[in-house]
Amino acid sequence: MPRISAPSNAAQRAETQRRILNAFGELLFSHGLPGLTMTDVARHAGIGRTAVYNYYADIEELLIAYALVETERFMTGLRESLARLDNPVDRLALYVRAQVEDLSRRHLPPGPAMGAVLSPASFAKLADHVGGLSDMLQDILRDGMDQGYFPVADPLQQAQLIHGTLSSSAARGGDASADLEERISRTVRFIQLGAGARFDDGGRPLRLQPPAAAAGLGTAG
Repeated sequence: MPRISAPSNAAQRAETQRRILNAFGELLFSHGLPGLTMTDVARHAGIGRTAVYNYYADIEELLIAYALVETERFMTGLRESLARLDNPVDRLALYVRAQVEDLSRRHLPPGPAMGAVLSPASFAKLADHVGGLSDMLQDILRDGMDQGYFPVADPLQQAQLIHGTLSSSAARGGDASADLEERISRTVRFIQLGAGARFDDGGRPLRLQPPAAAAGLGTAG
């Protein structure tokens, strides 16, 4: 029998782990979390149930791993896309659109539902990781306030309200492509207006006040 090198063994483990996470994500999308078992995941991945347990102790651990991997993937792509836009109102639109599209596709349980199925320690671990999304949104809002595109408000409170709206919007998934696009467009404009953005007749964002005036009100922090 040929000797398996360490890199090949590592690659094989990574491939098996990827298949497990992909299978879990597909089942989560098609069937939801309630009643989902490790046996279901193993069968869908085309590997033995014992092999799944070699990577994850139970469904809770598998859910956390999947959520962390998907969240990191999403955040990396979103950061790159946001960096290409200068106007904070446009960046808010991109953030909202990306969130609704991603939540509608992945069908991860919303925050309260995750808290009901996870142990406090696991939920705290996930919350710490997902907190990066809140920081990203707060940076967009704070930048918009500093530049005079949004009225001065508490960025943390606004971010919490926006994420609540996004969870509700994504929970109505299952739309056809045209319906999803219409829902995303409505959600984007609803949140932009809710944050205080205003637009000219051509749909371009308007400054509500000079940037210096906004910055002088101390939005940072």
